[in-house]
Amino acid sequence: MNTSFERYQCQIALPGFGMESQELLNNARVLIVGMGGLGCPTAQYLASSGIGTIGIADDDIVSLSNLHRQILFTPDDIGTYKVNVAAKRLKQQNPAVSIIPYTLRITSTNVMELISEFDLIIEGTDNFETKCLLNDACVLAGKPLVYGAIYQHEGQVSIWNVLQEDGTYSPNYRDVFPNAEESQVPNCREGGVIPTLAGMIGCMQANEAIKYLIGSEEILAGKLWMMNVMSGKTQIIKLRKTSVQISALPQTVQLMSFEQFKKDQANFETIDVRTKEEHQHFNIGGKNIPLDELENHYSFISSISNPIVVYCQSGKRSMEAVRKIKKEFPEKEVFSLKNGINEIPQ
Repeated sequence: MNTSFERYQCQIALPGFGMESQELLNNARVLIVGMGGLGCPTAQYLASSGIGTIGIADDDIVSLSNLHRQILFTPDDIGTYKVNVAAKRLKQQNPAVSIIPYTLRITSTNVMELISEFDLIIEGTDNFETKCLLNDACVLAGKPLVYGAIYQHEGQVSIWNVLQEDGTYSPNYRDVFPNAEESQVPNCREGGVIPTLAGMIGCMQANEAIKYLIGSEEILAGKLWMMNVMSGKTQIIKLRKTSVQISALPQTVQLMSFEQFKKDQANFETIDVRTKEEHQHFNIGGKNIPLDELENHYSFISSISNPIVVYCQSGKRSMEAVRKIKKEFPEKEVFSLKNGINEIPQ
């Protein structure tokens, strides 16, 4: 046995695996988008299994609230970029693997170039905009995409857009969730999530990636695997293609950090899209227009000449509001406050 493969001998010994499959993993290039609760365990197990090149993309920094489920990070890492910490830890875990960190936010302007360098994309994101963007980019580029999602006690895994023997592609995210950007499902911070679920779904994503890369016939293409960790129940739903056509990428919502906003606050029109009760409890100024009332205030928005900054608690509702405003007023410059006001001292 090649001494460089000694660490993989337990998986090489598996029936139907062998050195040939290990060589396939060694030559593979995988991109993981999002180094959070899903990306951390996914990256760890792919690095340990011997994936030759792993790209990791995320523009976020480590915060205290991440630590209960994002297992690559420690309290000493708070305030540092996730991809830099993750790259160092993964390289320590397996020095033979090439780790490429990308400290950036995936947008409609950079996604096609980024995914072009990789054989397989894995998304571990916590927002519907990026899920849709990655899906659409992979469809346009003909790339497979491993999907994962978690909420409270439930998780899902699938692999989208896999080339079939007849030349067609398996169902993609839009086939199953055609209006995902408009979903009102809270993110982990707002809705909560049990940390063990993140580990299980992340491991399933890594497992699905390995299966795809070694040519397994049992991948989750055309299937959605679901799990409830409270009941222990799992199920697989068969999926089908729809008539949804993807011909272009959706435009990415522009984000603005709180630091950027504070520097030039006087030159922005600010809108808080939380409820009246939330606004009264704490706000950073601006007009309060709850998200579900936004359409009733388009006459006010049409009169605004300055750039607009929209905010909410976590950034989710404000991103939805920006999409609605841009759809109605495409010429306006509109930003969503990144991560909302969650971490602003109250």
